[in-house]
Amino acid sequence: MNFDLTEEHKAVQEAARDFANRELLHDAIERDTFSKFPEKQVKMMGELGFMGMMVSPEYGGGGMDTISYVLALEEVAKIDASAAVIMSVNNSLVLWGLEKYGSEEQKQQYVVPLATGEKLGCFCLSEPEAGSDATSQHTKAIENGEHYLLNGTKNWITNGGSADVALVVAQTHEEKGHRGINTFIVEKGWKGFTVGKKEDKMGIRSSDTHALMFSDVQVPRENRLGDEGFGFKFAMGTLDGGRIGIAAQALGIASGAYERALAYAKERKTFGTSIANHQAIQFKLADMRTRIEAARQLIYKAAWEKDQNRPYTESAAMAKVYASEVAMWATTQAVQIHGGYGYVKEYHVERMMRDAKITEIYEGTSEIQRLVIARELLK
Repeated sequence: MNFDLTEEHKAVQEAARDFANRELLHDAIERDTFSKFPEKQVKMMGELGFMGMMVSPEYGGGGMDTISYVLALEEVAKIDASAAVIMSVNNSLVLWGLEKYGSEEQKQQYVVPLATGEKLGCFCLSEPEAGSDATSQHTKAIENGEHYLLNGTKNWITNGGSADVALVVAQTHEEKGHRGINTFIVEKGWKGFTVGKKEDKMGIRSSDTHALMFSDVQVPRENRLGDEGFGFKFAMGTLDGGRIGIAAQALGIASGAYERALAYAKERKTFGTSIANHQAIQFKLADMRTRIEAARQLIYKAAWEKDQNRPYTESAAMAKVYASEVAMWATTQAVQIHGGYGYVKEYHVERMMRDAKITEIYEGTSEIQRLVIARELLK
């Protein structure tokens, strides 16, 4: 068993770290304060290959493994979790399924511009009454000749206002239950496709989150992904990979907060010595480091299993639930180590604490992840 990163992995990690520190750090607080989407930086991520990392070069991607993706995502999330979730959604929730299950025509038309960063994607599953219960889709897509008529509302859609392409999960044959669900590729600008208000969020504020409304949107039959009734399986498979991405985002938030807390503890002096010399602070730092490393190994294992084409539903859920809880705990410790300075924006850790909370909620709450793990155990 080899725990060393390859030279290629180290190069990806270093490139992502350099980009994040050079392009994301300087205005991260401003973008958080004013909920400003990092449009310029997202375009740069596309140019650097970070928006389609695992896509085959044949379709404009980097052809990298999931480990590379996790490494890059962690480095981006250390500095700005908002940029990380934009990157994660495009890679995990949009491009993975499009490349794996899309037709050749769909790949040429949609995967190529999404992988290169020319366009941005979003994944539309959650509804006002269908979040964790993905089978309860009220959005309908009724067959109408060579089209489907799409009607409904999707909530909490990351990249919703900025995306050019949306993957929309909808019920076509209600009497068939989850076997009557389909996923459709829908383009921004189509008649009847409306972007709702931008949510004013506690954290990840510079990523845009919107409700999306569909009113008699005509979706060509060729824009259905996979066979009739494949939509639910598509969504569940996509969420497995998405959980690895969110786990890596949580890991980045936690490790970024830890690094800032460690640096501050060495600089800050009380009672004539650095607070890093106080046992109470040392215990906090030691526990942070230990839990973060445990989360990292869970994530790497899930990513490795995915790359080996092994089942990874359980490992992805374990990584996501643990890493997200570590992120929330570690950022709270970082604020505590900073004391009063941790409560102001200048030191970044209060933003990281706010950003961490969402990792326990999206892609399925921690409670849902435990149900997924238990289901796998009890098979």
